[in-house]
Amino acid sequence: MVQLRFCVSFFLLMMLCQVAAAAVPCDVPAVVITSIRLQGNETTRNQVLLQELTFAPGDTIATAALEPLLEDNRRRLFNLRLFHTVAYTYTCNEGQVVVTYQVQERFYLYPIPILDFADRNFNAWLEKKDWSRIDYGVNLIKRNFRGRNEDVRLWLQRGFNRRLEVVYRVPYISRSSKLGLEVGAFDYRSRTISYTNRQNRQAFFEQQEGLPIRRTYVAAALLHRQSVQRQEALTLGYHTEHISDSVVYLNPAYYGNGRSERQYLRLDLTKVINLRNTFAYPLSGSYFEAGIGQTFFLHHSGTPYTVIRAKYADYTKLADKLYYAAAVEGQVRLAGQYAFADNVALGFRSLVRGYELYVVGGQHYGLFKQGLSRQLVDIKGIRLNFIDNPKFNRVPLAVYLNAFTDAGYVADHTFAANNPMANRLLVGGGLGLHVVTFYDIVLRMEYAVNREGDRGLYLGGRFPF
Repeated sequence: MVQLRFCVSFFLLMMLCQVAAAAVPCDVPAVVITSIRLQGNETTRNQVLLQELTFAPGDTIATAALEPLLEDNRRRLFNLRLFHTVAYTYTCNEGQVVVTYQVQERFYLYPIPILDFADRNFNAWLEKKDWSRIDYGVNLIKRNFRGRNEDVRLWLQRGFNRRLEVVYRVPYISRSSKLGLEVGAFDYRSRTISYTNRQNRQAFFEQQEGLPIRRTYVAAALLHRQSVQRQEALTLGYHTEHISDSVVYLNPAYYGNGRSERQYLRLDLTKVINLRNTFAYPLSGSYFEAGIGQTFFLHHSGTPYTVIRAKYADYTKLADKLYYAAAVEGQVRLAGQYAFADNVALGFRSLVRGYELYVVGGQHYGLFKQGLSRQLVDIKGIRLNFIDNPKFNRVPLAVYLNAFTDAGYVADHTFAANNPMANRLLVGGGLGLHVVTFYDIVLRMEYAVNREGDRGLYLGGRFPF
């Protein structure tokens, strides 16, 4: 019995010593960072992680600010989306601090099978229930290429819509100036084309022989990456687009003035300040994005236009497991003459929830979204014992009950005759369940009602704003 007590006491003493070694409290007003150690980054190069940190060896930091600083940098490393988990420990000896960050890397090469509906969303496809409108293929992604946080992506898609896309992104070509580069090429062809809208519903034309639309482009972007949270990009792209003569006959305004093809250069400048606690499903922090784009048409194939867009979102924790989020976004499009193909506002990536079955075209729009979420489930990791690989055998799971209301307004002074939902307030709201799991997967199931009296159950992926 005495031996048992001795063993237990010895074990507890050793545990306390380990805890003390992990985080020895500092009893001085300021400390000096003497060393930063990294553990678990077998693929990721040390410089990739050290580049993201806001402190370096030799820095003097107020003791009260030390742990908030380390936690802020932990989130910065986690939001690289290279790791399942990021943790830190530190030791303090007479004001000298050694910091250690431990990471668990993700699996970086994975093929994602493409089996998707050829429409804007699942509910738009469900209206038709046409099983020929299915896309299939593979999206092959190599993340963290060469351990440098570079991305290589190959999108190979067949079926109803044919798509080939190759993209290579390197965050730093010059670490001293924090400049990066992204280059890509894209080719899209489809068996059908939404050549006009009728009562805010897309009208499609499907050609019996040949393809009614083809789009290709190549683009290069110069990235200025202050950190994972603050980035700017200057993008130049060359685009060519072609539609069949049948589409021109059905809608001469598709490209304007009865044109069947056009070529143009597009120059975009964007800035992002992403201060969210996590990028996949944010619960606190803020997000700001702004951009301006100019399109220059070649060979007199269109009228130049300018697009200005901005978005701001704020995320707040109200109480334990209760969160509120609100966002506004808007767009202004300026041109002397507008083509139908460019008259895009709400109904695609941006929409008022409850209007998933509608498209509302226009030159300008404003959108407001808000949601109140209650966390129902928060499991850090469900262990899958039949999988040995630690990059796959632990599945996090979080479930939120969400109540939301959205409002939007689209200004359209060109195609309003077939666009009655433009130039009026759109309002929708409802309840939903949001599921968040590993590799940043977000699934949404929402029941929504809109101002028109429509109601339905809608499915979607990614965070709504």
